[in-house]
Amino acid sequence: MTGLARAPRVTAILEVTHAARLGPVVPARPRSWRRPRWVGTGIRPRASRGLSLVEALVALVVLSVGLLGIAALYGESLLSVRTALQRSQAVLLASDLAERIRANRGGGPAYDDAVSGPGALTTACRQGGGGCSPELMARHDKAEWTAAVKAALPSGTGAVEVGGPTHGTYTITIRWTEPAMGQQVYALGFQP
Repeated sequence: MTGLARAPRVTAILEVTHAARLGPVVPARPRSWRRPRWVGTGIRPRASRGLSLVEALVALVVLSVGLLGIAALYGESLLSVRTALQRSQAVLLASDLAERIRANRGGGPAYDDAVSGPGALTTACRQGGGGCSPELMARHDKAEWTAAVKAALPSGTGAVEVGGPTHGTYTITIRWTEPAMGQQVYALGFQP
């Protein structure tokens, strides 16, 4: 039995001396592992600086998408500004005629489209002379107002309706066409 007890002890001693001769045990590297080129030259590579071409192109795409969004917003804001301007002109024109009707209460029914049509310019009313009756002044006001609507709004038209049992309610309607939004309508109803 003594021979059996010695065998493991001799093997352990041989392993220790074998490991001392070869150095520390290093785990095996996979076959696909390659040694970097700079190993053994004493020169370490510097960290890369700057952008690669792919990174620059990605940044350019992101920037161009952002600029296209800004350009679209700018176009929408121009359209909104034009729409607001034309609507405010329609409001001012309707208020102008309403004030003319309030100033000329005697010619009230003559402002109605069914009575006067588009109106007519008269020289007596243009100079503000005494030869202008309230009905003639109503027709003159209507003609000036119709010309102002056509000049201020694209494809602008205006209409006046007098209604109610005592002809005391006026409805001023202005229509115009906007290129991107189509037909627009503004109506003002009032009693002088």
